[in-house]
Amino acid sequence: MPRITEIKVPDIGDFDDIEIIEVAVAAGDRVQMEQGLITLESDKATMDVPSPAAGVVKTMAVSVGDRVSEGSLILTLEASEESTDQQAASETVAESEIETAPASSQDAPRELPADPAPSALASADADVVAEVVVIGAGPGGYTAAFRAADLGRKTVLIERYASLGGVCLNVGCIPSKALLHTAEVINGAADMAAHGVDFGKPRITLAKLAAWKDSIVGQLTKGLAALAKQRKVQVLQGVATFVSPHMLEVKGADGVLRVAFEHAIIAAGSQATQIPSFPNDDPRLMDSTDALVLEEVPKRLLVIGGGIIGLEMATVYQALGSRVTVVELLAELMPGCDRDLVRPLAKRIGKLYQAIYLGTRVTGIDAQKKGLKVHFEGAKAPASEIFEGVLVAVGRRPNGHRLGADAAGVAVDEAGFISVDSQQRTNVAHIFAIGDITGQPMLAHKATHEGKVAAEVASGKKSHFDALAIPSVAYTDPEVAWTGVTESEAKKQGLDFDKATFPWAASGRSLGMGRSEGLTKLLFDKASGRLIGAGIVGPHAGDLISEATLALEMGADAADIALTIHPHPTLSETVNFAAEMVEGTITDLYLPRRK
Repeated sequence: MPRITEIKVPDIGDFDDIEIIEVAVAAGDRVQMEQGLITLESDKATMDVPSPAAGVVKTMAVSVGDRVSEGSLILTLEASEESTDQQAASETVAESEIETAPASSQDAPRELPADPAPSALASADADVVAEVVVIGAGPGGYTAAFRAADLGRKTVLIERYASLGGVCLNVGCIPSKALLHTAEVINGAADMAAHGVDFGKPRITLAKLAAWKDSIVGQLTKGLAALAKQRKVQVLQGVATFVSPHMLEVKGADGVLRVAFEHAIIAAGSQATQIPSFPNDDPRLMDSTDALVLEEVPKRLLVIGGGIIGLEMATVYQALGSRVTVVELLAELMPGCDRDLVRPLAKRIGKLYQAIYLGTRVTGIDAQKKGLKVHFEGAKAPASEIFEGVLVAVGRRPNGHRLGADAAGVAVDEAGFISVDSQQRTNVAHIFAIGDITGQPMLAHKATHEGKVAAEVASGKKSHFDALAIPSVAYTDPEVAWTGVTESEAKKQGLDFDKATFPWAASGRSLGMGRSEGLTKLLFDKASGRLIGAGIVGPHAGDLISEATLALEMGADAADIALTIHPHPTLSETVNFAAEMVEGTITDLYLPRRK
């Protein structure tokens, strides 16, 4: 017999009094289970509300423009018992599959000692019991927790800070990109003066800029909190340490909680490296986290470290008005990246920065009233100079030694890294590790994919991490991005490859942007013809590198890319043109005919 069911707004996290911007059904419509009924929009997000059952809409209780909260009536639905039974049956089957799914590995299993089940310990000593516990709520950690919850696991997510998102979202990737966008706008406006459009010197209100940057972070962290609530992930704030193979202690503001678990995923990340001999308690000496606070812009800023983080922050502070000097211990900027990709960046910043010292060591820093006196050792560097601010960006170190991992039997190397297999398992079968703590590259997008693998394996799924390429991006100006094997690596490995480099000076789109310094480079294996590596330098290189990464993962050859029609005029065409150079079909450049 049919029955009338009230369909109400479900748990939508921390959102309240949200406007309806679309109503997708009307009285008399037949709807299917999970079909969208209404669309809600707040200043933070847009979300669809699906139907929890199939049936016929009897009455509508809302319309476009209404504001609703959790529990507000949307409509009444005439749902048949068959629909209700079907829904219950499907949920039962899903739960059964999750309960009985066997753990598996696509690698040869490690020889591990038998591990006791946590049930007895949990019932005796635990304040909280979890099937999966995740330590660290950065991109890898929250991804792992959400994926485990989606697979039906009772999940606990532990984060030492007040908001989710980790270093990346709170004091890394996200706020830095907001400031790098600011730098791009400032520099772009200045560049247009040569073409007849002069905006004048920008007036920068630092507090307002910092508030905008913080609002972006706040919007995303609130969104993560809502996603955790929707998935019923229990979030604990505090510092987690292992006390046994199946137990953690979480020290928070309200005391200590003991958390028993069946599986643990370590996503504890890394921290900026400090140089002990430097005056690290002086606020004028900053790491990347300090620099993103944006309390002031020093007149002269020294950046120690010519890698990605150092050069990104140099980009920001130069645009905001600092006279920037960069010092790098090695003989080149951005070590690990091909020189031809770095060259356009080095040429541009060489004109903008006060100085760049390569092959130079900072031997000491003296804190003085008028500034930080920095002593150098290098062929072209001065003996010493005074700077109002110094940013130390010499790398990051993993947090492996801060977890009490030995109490769980997890092996941590001297540097703090935790070794894992392709299923993200540590040497202890039920404990996984992901992200920075497992080794290079220390990238958020690597961590998120590893997090899904770990959550899936912990939930009994067949999964493992087998990426052919992990792209790297420097969000400098111009941006530098690469994926797969670099040209330098290919030569060291003795690979036989074809290379094509398309200059952006031949791209109509880049010329129209006034940015012709870029290039796109593709490397193809000669034997198979497949793409094995790519590098791009120029505006939006970080967006363009995804096509090359997908082509590499799909096993594409030069013809696949060359025959793919790209829109014109775009920067993405440069990938197409580089492939055409290898194919010998390019018409946008003249190349001598191959013999």
